[in-house]
Amino acid sequence: MNKTFNTPKAPKAIGPYSQAVISNGFIFTAGQICLIPGTNELNNESFLMEVNQVLNNIDIILKEAGSSIANIIKCNVYITDLDKFDIVNKVFKKTFKRNYPARAVVEVSKLPKNVNIEIDVIASI
Repeated sequence: MNKTFNTPKAPKAIGPYSQAVISNGFIFTAGQICLIPGTNELNNESFLMEVNQVLNNIDIILKEAGSSIANIIKCNVYITDLDKFDIVNKVFKKTFKRNYPARAVVEVSKLPKNVNIEIDVIASI
């Protein structure tokens, strides 16, 4: 059975969707952008800040649902400029100490609120 999941500790959804859905021992997050929890303002002074904020938001959702960054199985990364992909890799190496998740990366022309990166994940609970 599927169960929608939302926490006030993460940024509010900016549309008609849940922050995550839990199903059969897995959690599927909605795409996260660099919104700051509590204010829903953008943390986009630099691309590095965007990437860190996105992963922080994902971490909050996973922890509140009873999972963690360490349980991520798959990441989908949407980025507006693949020339900045080295920054993503550096942050991933720092975030995922070992057992890197599977990952797909897609360059896109535009993302919500004109941010530069969006990430969604699948993790075990």
